[in-house]
Amino acid sequence: MKQSMIYALDFDGVICDSAVETAITGWKAAGRLWPDMTEDRLSERLIDRFRRVRPAIETGYEAILAMRLIDREDDDRAVLTGFERNKQKLLDELSVDVDFLKKLFGETRDNWIAADFSGWIGVNPLFPSVADKLKQLNEQTTWYVVTTKQERFVSQILNANEIELPGGNIFGLERNRSKADTLIEILEGHPNQQIYFVEDRLPALLIVMTNSKLQSLKLQLADWGYNTAQDRQEAMQKGIELLCIEDFLKAK
Repeated sequence: MKQSMIYALDFDGVICDSAVETAITGWKAAGRLWPDMTEDRLSERLIDRFRRVRPAIETGYEAILAMRLIDREDDDRAVLTGFERNKQKLLDELSVDVDFLKKLFGETRDNWIAADFSGWIGVNPLFPSVADKLKQLNEQTTWYVVTTKQERFVSQILNANEIELPGGNIFGLERNRSKADTLIEILEGHPNQQIYFVEDRLPALLIVMTNSKLQSLKLQLADWGYNTAQDRQEAMQKGIELLCIEDFLKAK
């Protein structure tokens, strides 16, 4: 099989529009830490606000902290721009570490899946026509998922959409390694082919951009994902291609 290009795709914000599910899981988990965050208080308005704040989040567990900040603060811009600073304040307030929150977030998701798998899948839709694109890629080339999401959740969502991808092609949170290190491994496995890294978070692309071992990668910022107008402008200024979903879908 002739392979013209290899894709390394982020998952949330590139393949899956998971903002609603992440917001709900974040709120449910936060309720275990802050009893005033009861499930009956979670509203469409709060979920919509989370979508606006979502570009600040790198890893799912941070949704727990984001939902707490949204609940405390009426200004979405303040939550978005102050997230890194306020995230640490909340960790200090709770006297817990990141590993604790990762475990709590994963367990909260697992409990939801066990109780209502179809409901959970329903709030994890793939972006329009992306499922067909991934099935096409399976016939044409090799592709990978490079994500900070736990691998079992990626597999469950892909399987529910009848998309086959070997577990060895999914690099998730359990690997405890940076996306740059994962991309180096993928690059070493395909030394003579062009690799496209499609990501919706500008900070992730900027880190890869500075790695001397990854200069041959083609970096693309998915403009349909969780990024801001400022992110998209900065990406173009830095020489990162701004990719629209139509161009992604029709790329050969």
